[in-house]
Amino acid sequence: MPTDPSTPRRPGRDDAYVVDTRRRPKRPGGGAIAPSRDDERDARPEARPREPREPREPREPRYRWRRGRIALIVLLVLLIAWIGFMVWVPMQAWGAVNKVDNIPDGERPTDTSGYNYLLVGSDSREGLTKEQRKKYATGNAAGNRTDTIMLVHVPESGGKPVMVSLPRDSYVPIPGHGSNKINAAYSIGGPKLLTNTVEQVTGIHVDGYIEIGLGGFAAVVDSVGGVDLCVPRDMKDKKAGIDLKKGCQTLDGGNALGYVRSRYEDPLGDIGRAARQRQFLGALMKKAATPSTVLIPWRYKSFADASAAGLAVGQETGIMDAVRVLQAMRAVSNDEGLSLSVPTSDLAYRTSAGALAVKWDTERAKALFKALKDDEPLTEPPPGTTVEGAKNS
Repeated sequence: MPTDPSTPRRPGRDDAYVVDTRRRPKRPGGGAIAPSRDDERDARPEARPREPREPREPREPRYRWRRGRIALIVLLVLLIAWIGFMVWVPMQAWGAVNKVDNIPDGERPTDTSGYNYLLVGSDSREGLTKEQRKKYATGNAAGNRTDTIMLVHVPESGGKPVMVSLPRDSYVPIPGHGSNKINAAYSIGGPKLLTNTVEQVTGIHVDGYIEIGLGGFAAVVDSVGGVDLCVPRDMKDKKAGIDLKKGCQTLDGGNALGYVRSRYEDPLGDIGRAARQRQFLGALMKKAATPSTVLIPWRYKSFADASAAGLAVGQETGIMDAVRVLQAMRAVSNDEGLSLSVPTSDLAYRTSAGALAVKWDTERAKALFKALKDDEPLTEPPPGTTVEGAKNS
């Protein structure tokens, strides 16, 4: 119940009283004089002097610590996102890669230490428009043939990765079809017969198959902004659609395609072309691994998508197999791998059918293939695997 403020408050039990026992002088006319403020101050008990406090050390403002923590979290999130992007792009592209059956029937060579892959460049015009066929001078030939056949060896013994060109005109036995140029195996029976032919003639078990056609070749080169190559001489070849001058230069997709396809103007014929193909693949991998490709998201994705669009792989070939092949090509481009050609004894061997072909040096070829099969650590090119006048890396 509210109390009346005019009513004097009765002291409670716990209230303290301060009684001033001094006589107060009276005013003239009566009444005591009220004590002055000084008197009241004197009546109070003396305040205890405060002890001086020790000075505190200055504290770092809390907001700075919070700001640093937020910046660290943001950087961590960006790093995780970037790693995820770098992994997602090739995985997504790999899902678009065409699968082909390359597994031979019947008995196959024993699978030994190391990894061996068949890398094929097909001259299929599939995926090229009429304008692109004219621009790249690919013609309109029907059917599929191979412009490039390479055996890529990735060692487990500590040696260098090896890329061995098998010239497309190599005269070899084709299972079930007598002897012929090795690229005829692809024309007759596709990836399966070509794999079988390579396994039987080399004695090496092929662990994976990778093929790229003309339709994706030029797009891959353009996706990285061209490749840097040193052209060994002036090259003019209407059939390949090129007119290149001697010297180091950047080739776009069309000129790079013509550079690796040209054969009629090369004095070394198929051997010279195989050497240029190895040179090109090394240059492409070097360009693909530069920061200008890897650190620019749209260029990195463009390279992955263009590579997948023109790629076909064996049914048992996985993404790690493709990675090993890419790493081997990159090692060759950095002079950390060996770029070789199968030893030959005759570049103009006349076959029973009267055609000119490439004949292998049987003994040296067997020695090379045995070294690869046994996963011997190769650090130098074996005898006969380099050709004078051909650029091998």
